Amino acid sequence: MIFSPRKRNIAGGLLLAAAISACSSDDDNNNSQRDAAGDPPETSTPVEPFIIGLLPDTQGGSDAQGQAHVAMHPMRAVLAHQANEGVDMVIAVGDLTDKGSSIEWAEWTSVADTYRDQGIEFMPVMGNHEMNYAYTTEWIATMRNYIPDDAVHMPGYEWVNYYVVRDNVLVIGLAYYNLPLAISWIKDVVADTADRVDHIVVASHDGLIGAKYGQTREQIVEGTKGDDWVFSVQKDIREFFSEHDVIYVQGHEHQYQRSLVSATTMQTTLPASSTPSGGNYQMGAYTQIMAGNASYKGYEFRYGERELVQAIVAQKNATFSEGNGSDHFDVNSALLQFEGDRVDYRAYYAEHQATSNAPDQAFTADWQLMDKFSRGKNRCETLIYPNSIPEGTRSVLVFQPEYITDICLADDGASAQLVGGVNNTFNRTDSRTRDMEFVPGFTRAESLMDLTRLAYQWLYQYHESWTPNLNNLYRVVPDENENVLLIPETTIDLKEHVTMSWQPALADTASDRLIISGMQNQTGVYQGAYGGLKQMDVDTGLAFSQPDGSAKAPKLLPATATQSWNIANAAADRYAVQFQMPEGMEATGVILATRDADQWQALSDEACIVDGAWSQDYLDTAPPSLADGCDDEKLLGYDASQRAWWAVLDRDVELALITR
Repeated sequence: MIFSPRKRNIAGGLLLAAAISACSSDDDNNNSQRDAAGDPPETSTPVEPFIIGLLPDTQGGSDAQGQAHVAMHPMRAVLAHQANEGVDMVIAVGDLTDKGSSIEWAEWTSVADTYRDQGIEFMPVMGNHEMNYAYTTEWIATMRNYIPDDAVHMPGYEWVNYYVVRDNVLVIGLAYYNLPLAISWIKDVVADTADRVDHIVVASHDGLIGAKYGQTREQIVEGTKGDDWVFSVQKDIREFFSEHDVIYVQGHEHQYQRSLVSATTMQTTLPASSTPSGGNYQMGAYTQIMAGNASYKGYEFRYGERELVQAIVAQKNATFSEGNGSDHFDVNSALLQFEGDRVDYRAYYAEHQATSNAPDQAFTADWQLMDKFSRGKNRCETLIYPNSIPEGTRSVLVFQPEYITDICLADDGASAQLVGGVNNTFNRTDSRTRDMEFVPGFTRAESLMDLTRLAYQWLYQYHESWTPNLNNLYRVVPDENENVLLIPETTIDLKEHVTMSWQPALADTASDRLIISGMQNQTGVYQGAYGGLKQMDVDTGLAFSQPDGSAKAPKLLPATATQSWNIANAAADRYAVQFQMPEGMEATGVILATRDADQWQALSDEACIVDGAWSQDYLDTAPPSLADGCDDEKLLGYDASQRAWWAVLDRDVELALITR
């Protein structure tokens, strides 16, 4: 999907606010492409996309005189990139400043005003670095000029918790630590806006599950005895966000991460497909995005994957530190584009070495694409594990390294499924050793064993043969000598969130369209906990990082693995998809095609189509014989007995049947 130039001018939010209040839910800004009966149209018509940019933490630390500053060079780079990409709204995910001083607010607004005056709307959320004197004075005085005029505020939390609806997107902003306090209000807001909303974005400074922080660790596992404001609602939040397919965005961590957070546990979050009576259904998990960094500091990866409830699909950090760290910081810019019921996400990074606002620290950002996904609401999805898990665990629960799914149903009667391929190209990251402490009578945990119990109940997977921990045989270790709970450093192999989404047919397609996403986000990069690069095909992982107590071994990668953070030209592992035609359609009149920008191109020349059923051998040992001149064509076949086309691919794609 190509990101479209911004077509709105919504200075101050006034014009858009007026438009929203004047429109009913039936015709609200291209609201979800429903007709008067509530059904999707037979073919999709173009709608104007709505694009959100994510602005990470921008605090810049203090100078030699002790005056705090905003990191103006990274902030300018992010906003310039997002303006160039046509964003309509920028969510500033907290810690806009370091100490909330007047000088910092003047610096932040001097950059932001340039883009607000161009028509970009801002939605700022309060971070922990603003929860001081600035809360009741300069936060409100400054941010009321950015918070949209039509924002609906949470009673008792005005100017810090609020929401707006733009097109068919509900955007909720929450202050630091306010998610548990606001969940009842969020439920009411979702119910009140359900008739005009297809997408929900919740933005706050922090979240339930972190990389360095996370409310679950801070307020439950290491929390205060009897202090249950997070404990009592944590699972409810996970269930509600999963049910409503929320995209949760946050800052606070000074590193980039995208993960799935489960409503139950990851090992009971089953792949989602379809039933004949109910149609397609989704996995019981929601998407969490840590927006990255736009400051002059970077954090290492502490505590690792909370694999009991979390599966990490993207992780990148840069600490600009000597030794095993990186030789730079990252600045990050991410974009969420909504069009009908479809969302296209792109995340970028640029390296820099700026440490202050001095003129000689200015840099030109060389933006590189590092993460992406495209999906719709009518989808099937699965979590594909890396082909590094031991053989003995592969029959356990959801551990699936193969690209094989159940049937996913289109509205026009077509169906599709993945039928072959193995996840041999994946990213790897290390964490560092940390500990947790308790104080009997004060903390929730009364003893070291009690703290161990809480860690396994809320964060980490307890290792048993029927519930193996893929990250470490001993995920948490009670240290009786020091009377602390250790979370040992370990090596984590990332997973792939693969989705198959159906979109309505276009005028130039003979069938509904299938978007396959999540295949090419990883290239074989191995990163240390502080951001330094390792070589997956050479370097051994950290001790005990396999479930049998051994270390993860070096992994020989496919020749197509670039081991680069830039995924713009990344190749996925070869996989196979089967696309069954709707009833009444004749194979002689159509061919399976892929979309490149706005052009549809048949996957192969008609003379090169393989006649017969798909075979797993085609990917491995025995490719089919092809006619002369077909060696450069994609492998495409037709199985008359199943009325199904099949193809071998190595990219995320958008497929449809087109007329020959």
